[in-house]
Amino acid sequence: MPQPKQGPRLGSSPAHERLMLANMATSLFEHGRIKTTVKKAKRLQPLAERLVTFAKRGDLAARRRVLRVIRNKSIVHKLFTEIAEEMGEREGGYTRIIKTTPRQGDNAPMAIIELVVEPVAKKAVVKEAEAAAKAADESDSE
Repeated sequence: MPQPKQGPRLGSSPAHERLMLANMATSLFEHGRIKTTVKKAKRLQPLAERLVTFAKRGDLAARRRVLRVIRNKSIVHKLFTEIAEEMGEREGGYTRIIKTTPRQGDNAPMAIIELVVEPVAKKAVVKEAEAAAKAADESDSE
């Protein structure tokens, strides 16, 4: 069977890449953060964000879609109960990539990919800015 030629792959074959990404996603949801190479982190990020979006939906079809990637039922349960609740107000950007120092042996660029658990500050910042603008307008009119 011919190998597909377009697009970068992490492993030797597309099946190996899918398995590596599934294992990394499982570790990410289990531990909250993992340390890997920058290329692997960038390939993992869209997959992890898609899985969190399915978990936020929370229905049976979404659970089965996630179980096709993550085979560990306890991790899927944690994703649907704990992680999806934490990401409830967030509309995207569930993960972040932080670049770190290169690996000692082969000088490969390393990164930490982690779940974003901080609450969304967007609404509070907008309200504070509106209040400050209103106060500035009132002081200018006086």
